[in-house]
Parts: sequence; structure tokens; C-alpha cells
Amino acid sequence: MMDEIFIQNEEQRAILDSVRRFVEEEVTPRAAELDAQLDPEDSFSWEIVEAADAFGLRTMSLSEEYGGMDTDMLTTAMVIEELARGDLGISVVFAQTLKIGKHMERVLNAEQRARTLIPFRDDPRAILSICGTEPENGSNGIVGYPAPYTTRAVKTEGGWIANGMKHFISNSNRSRFFLVHMQTDPDKSMLDGATVFLLERGHPGFTVGRVHDKMGERLANNSELLFTDCFIPDENVVGEANEGHIIRRTFGPSSNIFAACSILGVAVALFEKSLDWAQTRIQGGKRLIEHDGIRAQIAEMKMLIDASRSYTHRAAHLADHPEEGWDPSLGSLPKVMASQAAWQIATWTLEIHGGHGYMKEAGVEKLVRDAGAFLHSDGVNRALLLRAANFIDA
Repeated sequence: MMDEIFIQNEEQRAILDSVRRFVEEEVTPRAAELDAQLDPEDSFSWEIVEAADAFGLRTMSLSEEYGGMDTDMLTTAMVIEELARGDLGISVVFAQTLKIGKHMERVLNAEQRARTLIPFRDDPRAILSICGTEPENGSNGIVGYPAPYTTRAVKTEGGWIANGMKHFISNSNRSRFFLVHMQTDPDKSMLDGATVFLLERGHPGFTVGRVHDKMGERLANNSELLFTDCFIPDENVVGEANEGHIIRRTFGPSSNIFAACSILGVAVALFEKSLDWAQTRIQGGKRLIEHDGIRAQIAEMKMLIDASRSYTHRAAHLADHPEEGWDPSLGSLPKVMASQAAWQIATWTLEIHGGHGYMKEAGVEKLVRDAGAFLHSDGVNRALLLRAANFIDA
């Protein structure tokens, strides 16, 4: 359970108790077996998604009209971390869905919300994707390099004809609804010539390609999305044509803050394994934790987790209350800090466990694979540092 110093009210405590129970009952018993599946598609579990819906997790960030609790960003961030203590992939499935759902509620018009969020509310298997990354465009969009998307939509009567491919897109072979960034002004870059389109699974000309076989975070699927002479009607344009950068800007803070929380959950799981092993393993005639080097290392793990969580929670609060001092670098740096801390804790956990940690049955190996995910996911750390530096040196 999250340390009491980070829980601000009884509502948060009750929500986290419910999430912890969900993880213990639905995620932990399945996670290792799902992670071990050779086919990445077999690592995904609709049973967990449906159980999350029954617990009220799938829609909790939305307003009551759409089946949610209208949780603020800080409370949602806490939930995402708690999910990741059970499994990183499950945390990512719902981090994506919770933040994209909230984003849709803000940026879709009334007609789009009616045909998207009401069916989303009523479908216990509905999850969501946002689609920007392409084979030739990853960090370009993070650092603001003026390159165009290679996925393009050309204006035609009543709509647009789209062609191209996205890849590495979270949930995309499973999602029901998608927000897709495409180049619509060929003379400009993704920074000022792209448009966001709303699509539903099964739309003609819009198909799923290869499902990526990832090292870790395996309970969440990522895949390619293919657009082949895909006609998209004008009513599926989100906001205004060629103003996708405005839509993207409103999404950025929650994306990286929630990514920080996902990887923090992995760090906590690693810390708990290290602490348990150090308190029970006898070497040199005493428990590992009675050796000063190990004892100090355990304390340093907690320091890194608490400091990263404090930074992330402050960012989450300010994202909802920017008038209190929001700094744009908070949309980048907490994820960098949390993922670096998690990777350091992962290597220490391996060392503390000795040879036992290298054996799969100990469960450390899976967590180490998961810990590497967010050194790049939701933005390569070096690119996020450069983006933050651009704000600092503006």
C-alpha cells in the first residue's frame, strides 16, 4: 500500500484499497503466466479488462455522465502506480485508457462525445489508443524537430483520404477508439501542419499490422496501424484541421506524469522484493539487511522512490491547478527521474538477490525487463531532457 504520507484524503484511501484488492485478486495470480507467453497477443487478458470494468477502474477518470468518478489527475496517478505494483503492462493498458478518455472528454465536440464516450462507457472491453509514433518519427515529436508525419491525409470531398503507418502504439490491436495524428499540410511540419482524427475499430481502410514482441511490459500489447486509402469524414476531425499541435499540447502533461507513475509501481515492487530478501536471507552469519552496505542501499531505494513520487505528485496536482505554478518542464522531467530511479533500483535488486535474482522463479527477472520499458516509452529520456531544456532556455 502507498505510504500514508502521500495519501491526502479518505476518498483516495478508499479508492486505493479497492485497486489493491483488484490487483491481488485479478492481476497478481495471472501476471507471471501471461508474461511468459511466447505470442505477445496471448499475453493480453480480456478477463482482467472486464474485471477492471466491474471494479469501476476503466472509466474512473471520466465524468459521471460517462460512467466515471471524475477523479483528479493526482488520484488517477496514485491508481496507476498501484496497478503497476501488480504488473506494468496492466498499468499501461489503463493509464492509456484513463488519460485518453479524459482527453477525449475535453477535446471532442458534443456530437463526437455522444458517439464515442457513451459506447465506450457501455462496453466493458473498450480501451483506447492515441497514435503519433511512426517508423521515421519518434523523438521528432518530443523535441519539436520540424519534420512532417509520414502518415498523411489528403483533403477530398466530404473528408480526407489517409495513407501511411503508425507503430509502437499502446493498446492499438485491442482498442475500440483512436485519436490519430496525421500530416494534412504537406508544406509544413507536424508542429503546425497536422490534424487529429477520431476513428473506431473496423473503419474501412484502417487495419492492425504486426503486434510487437516486446522484452517487457508484455501484458500490454503494442502494434502497427495501417491506413490504406482510408476515407475519414470531416465530422471525424478533432478540433480544427492543421491544428493537431493544439490538441497534442493539452495531452502532454498527463501522458508523461502517468508514465512516471507506471514505472514507479515497478520500482516499488522491486524495492519490496529487495527488502523481503534482505530481511530473510542469511549470509556471513546474519541477515543481509544487517550488513551496512545492503542496509544503506535499501534506504537509498526508498529515498529514490519517495523523491520521484513527490515530484510526480506535485506535477499531477499542478497539471489540474496550473494557476498555482505549473512549469512546462513538469510534463517531461518526472518521468525521466522515475524511470532512472526504477532502473537503478532494478540493478541493485539483482545484486542483492545474487544468483537467485537471475533465476526466473524469483520474479526479479520480469521486473528488470519491465523496468527498462520507460527509459524510452512515452519519450526517450534524453529527448525529454532536451524538451525540458527548451522550456528552461525559452
